[in-house]
Order: sequence, then structure tokens, then C-alpha cells
Amino acid sequence: MPNIIEITYFSAPELDIYARLTEVQLLNREFPEKGIFVAESPKVIERALDAGYEPISILVERRTINGEASGVISRCGEIPVYAAEFDVLKELTGFPLTRGLLCAMRRKPLLSTEDICFGAQRIAVLEDVMNPTNIGAIIRSAAALNIDGVILTSGCSNPLYRRAIRVSMGTAFQVPWTFVGENWQEELKKLGFKTAAMALCDDTLSIDDERLAKEEKLAIVLGTEGDGLSPKTIANCDYTVKIPMAHGVDSLNVAAASAVAFWELRKK
Repeated sequence: MPNIIEITYFSAPELDIYARLTEVQLLNREFPEKGIFVAESPKVIERALDAGYEPISILVERRTINGEASGVISRCGEIPVYAAEFDVLKELTGFPLTRGLLCAMRRKPLLSTEDICFGAQRIAVLEDVMNPTNIGAIIRSAAALNIDGVILTSGCSNPLYRRAIRVSMGTAFQVPWTFVGENWQEELKKLGFKTAAMALCDDTLSIDDERLAKEEKLAIVLGTEGDGLSPKTIANCDYTVKIPMAHGVDSLNVAAASAVAFWELRKK
């Protein structure tokens, strides 16, 4: 039986996780094993549950308990299900976009780089990509275009930030990902990967160069919004690759560039 608890005012302490704690507070960098994230909408929450994430509590619009939210609620046992009318919930930023359902869930321990790369042929590396929307879009493209895993440098936004999860449509629970230290290029080399830096340099390969397609293990490296990859990263990569542009356009948004690169460089 679901443990339904009525919420009648926005300042109720039960709503702190959903309304007042920041993403950084939920992440809990000091004690990452206690970290939490918030997933939105029945479809996305179902994907998190399918991936083995543990639910802590649910916040639901009262009218959806026996409708769209019923499947999720039935899978979550006796955790608290905080129910409120729309007039209370509309004070939550973005709540109308969630189709009436939010779920707080526990984070899992991060995978190792070896875990991500085991059996992989194509992975993505994100260097200091800071916008959660771009992180979510890149992971969604990785899932759709058969990229085996994603590794992120410490300057990247977290894939389990609420906006990143929403934009990824829950694929952040399906594509394996992790954060890496400064020596990630050395680690990938030891694991047998060649690296392809996506960069706007003069001395580059075209993205359809057959040498790239022939690589058994290839890491596609994408840089931060605006500045792109650091010169050090580019210099240490095995290839530098450019997507040809037309009509005087110099570059694509990193999320759009990732989709083009993943499609062209996927293992055929």
C-alpha cells in the first residue's frame, strides 16, 4: 500500500528536497554516498527504477495518483508519497513540466574508467561542458547513436542534475558514465583507445576520414561551450577532427556537434 501524505502548503519541510535544496546540496560532495537526485515524469522515473536506482520519496499532483503516476507509485513500495493540489505545487519552479510527478532517489557509486571502457568500442569524453542542458542532450545522442559510455572531466555539470536528466529523457540512467581525473588521456591510452579531438584547427582530418572509421577503439573528445578543448588536450590526442561547415558558420553547439560526430564515427 502506498504511504500517501497530504501536503497543503508550499513551505512544508517535506518539500525541501524538491523546492529548497540546491543541486550542489543534493549532490553532497562531502559525502557522495549520501547524494540524492530528483527525477521528473513517469517515463523518466521508470527508467531510473529499471536501472536499479533507489527511490526515497515521491511528490505528486493529487489528481494523478490513480492515473499517470500510479505505475511508478506501485513500484516504490511504502516510501512517502507527498500529494498536493496543483495550487500548492505550481510554486515549484518548472513543476508543470513534470507531468505531475517528481521522485527523489539515491545516487549510486561512480563507475571506474575501466568499467566504462570494458568491451567498449566508442566512447565520448566531455571536457568542462558546464551546461546541464548540453550534458543531457549529449547523453541522449550517445544512447541513440550507440556510443558505449561517457566520461566527464571534473569541470562538467553532473548528468544527474535535474535539468540534465530531463533533457536526456532518462537515458542518463542507461548510458554508463563517470567522472575522471586529470590523467584521463593516459588512462584511455593504456586501455587501448585512440582519441579524436573535435576542434576548429587548421591541421585536421575531416570527420569522414576512413582512418577514424577503422579504429577499433575510439574516444570522441568534445570541449566546453565557447572555448572548446584546451590546447593541451588537443595536442595529446591522436587525431584532431573538424566537422565541415557551410554558409560562413564556424561551429555547431557542442550538443549538436556531438550528434554529428557520434553518427559519423560510430562503429559500423
